[in-house]
Parts: sequence; structure tokens; C-alpha cells
Amino acid sequence: MADVRVVELAGIGPGPFAAMLLADLGADVVRVDRPGGPDLGIDPAYDLTNRNKRSVVIDLKSDGGPAAVLDLVERADILIEGYRPGVAERLGVGPDACLARNPRLVYGRMTGWGQHGPLAATAGHDIGYIAVTGALGLTGPADGPPAAPANLLGDYAGGSLYLVTGLLAALHHARLHGEGQVVDAAIVDGTAHLTTMIHAMRAAGAWQDRRAANLLDGGAPFYGVYETADGGWMALGALEERFWARFAELLGLTAAQAGLRADPARWPELRAAVAARFKTRTRQEWTGVFTGTDACVAPVLPLGEAPDHPHLAGRGTFVRAGGVTQPAPAPRFSVTPTAVRRPPARPGEHTEEVARDWAAPAPATPPPHRKARR
Repeated sequence: MADVRVVELAGIGPGPFAAMLLADLGADVVRVDRPGGPDLGIDPAYDLTNRNKRSVVIDLKSDGGPAAVLDLVERADILIEGYRPGVAERLGVGPDACLARNPRLVYGRMTGWGQHGPLAATAGHDIGYIAVTGALGLTGPADGPPAAPANLLGDYAGGSLYLVTGLLAALHHARLHGEGQVVDAAIVDGTAHLTTMIHAMRAAGAWQDRRAANLLDGGAPFYGVYETADGGWMALGALEERFWARFAELLGLTAAQAGLRADPARWPELRAAVAARFKTRTRQEWTGVFTGTDACVAPVLPLGEAPDHPHLAGRGTFVRAGGVTQPAPAPRFSVTPTAVRRPPARPGEHTEEVARDWAAPAPATPPPHRKARR
């Protein structure tokens, strides 16, 4: 994707992550930062979603700000923005203005609620978006509240990944037909789409609208997590009979206990037996028992331990770049390998470089530490 130019209007969450995905794939991503940089409360040097990008600073509230962005848009293939509906238009960089300047542009809009609907103009965050789709209600124990899965499910799975899919599809169309378009990526839409299989199971009578009562939500004793003697956890996913048989053998269940799987009415008894066995050894000990087997058991690792897992280390799933251990670009390609080529872009550090490489006028440098209001 080295021939793809992307303009990212700085924001937080799913938009920057989507732009990082494109940058990881080789696109030339230029992030348009606001004066003073992002207000995330962390050092920009550690904002890994800005890796493989370059940054310019443009004040969209200034007289020449929108024109400077449109100069970049004229030379770009894709634009990404994550403002509330109508904000980009008021700033002078909405779809009409950008497509008038570059009719082949793919204009990506990343929001939680989408560009229309009763809630489109209201504020929100990941947890609220996944709540109304039914996805949040799938998580957590039967006798407790739903468990928020960080912001991975909504912002990134339902948001960023759907935006990137739409952008690439629209880019393909633009290159075939010379026609750009707007991609409206809403976290509510993407997250709802992720639940397609669950809706199918529900329609077939194979899924109940209550937590921990179904095959894939911890309701089945052969698909869930169990505590170990040292307070660690092991994840069990022995759905198929042959995997269950191997698991039961290695865990040390009796034949009678293993056979309880066939009687859902006795699943609580089976769960108690499995839990009791797991409590007899530490997480490390059970990891040694199950590693390399077809029992479908894995240790539940904290983030800090994940890079050292032998399989992930063997694949290079994590890399160390710029002194920071971080997930490597994904997926992998046999002909066009990806890499972490640049550390996180500091706001404005590539202004002159981008102007030269894109043959665009260099935007005026805003006064230091001034924050544009949105």
C-alpha cells in the first residue's frame, strides 16, 4: 500500500487505530494534529496508534487551516475523521468540500452512533455503543453485571476494523471507476454485525437471552475459565467430543465425571468437578500439563506476560521498537511484509517533510501550545 496516501484528522480511539492499521500495511499516513497536540494525558512518544505515521500541525480554526487540509486532500486517496456529525462541515473539511477538491477521494467517517439517527448528535463512548447492540449483555457471569471488555469490542472490532474494510473496498471502487465516496462507519453498526452468528443461534432456538446460559458464554462447563491453586486462571474451550476426551484425561476426571457432559441437567455438577481439579495445581503447572495437546486449554495471561508466551514469541507476535514492546503489525503477507517503520509521530514533526514529499504548500506554523476548540 505504499502508493496509498491517507490524511487522518487527529482524534482518539477507533479513528487513529484505523489509520495505524493502514500505516502498518504500508500506506503513507499523515496525521493532521491540532495545535498543542492531543489531550490524552500520555506522552505522545508512547501513543503507539501513531506509529508508522507522519504528523503536521494545522489549526482548523485559523483562516488558512481548512485550505491547508484541502491541499493535502487534493493529493490523498483516503481521509479519516472522527468528529460528531456536522463538525467537519463547519470546519470547512466535510465531504462536499473534500470531494469537490478530489473527486476520487474515499472519505471515511468514524463515529459511535453514525451520521444519522436519533442519537447521532449526542456524546458517547464504547461501553454505551456496545450496550445498545446487545453485545455488552453477552458478557459477565449469570449472577453479576455485564463485564466491560475494555474498549476492544466496540472501538476497535466494531469500529476500526469496519472502517478499514469500508475504506479498502471504496478505494478499490475509486481506482476502478475514478469515483470517490463517503464511508459511514458507526460502532453500533459494526458491533451489531459482529453478533450475526449469535442472532442466528437465537433464531434457531439455540441461544437464550441471559448470561452464562449458552454454549459460548460460559454456560457450558467445557467452555469457560477456571481458577488455579495460585489464583491464576485457565481458559477451556473443549467444544468437540474428541478434545473433551483428551482434556478430561489430562485433567484427571473419572469416566463417570467426564460423561456428565452429555446431560446438561448435570452440568453444574460437572463444572464443580472441573473447578475442583483445576484448584489442585498452579497456573504454571496446568500450563505444563496441557501445552502441546489437543485439549484446547490455555493460560489466561496478563498483558505484561503475553509477549513472553512461547508461541507468541516464536511467531514474533510482539516486537520491540523504539524501546517499547508492542503488538506487531497484522496480518502477515508472503510478498509485501509489514513492519514498524517509524515510532509514534510527535505532533508537527514532519510538516516540512510532508510538504516536500506530497508537493503541497507547507501550512503556516500555529502559535505553540494553543489548543483548538472543537
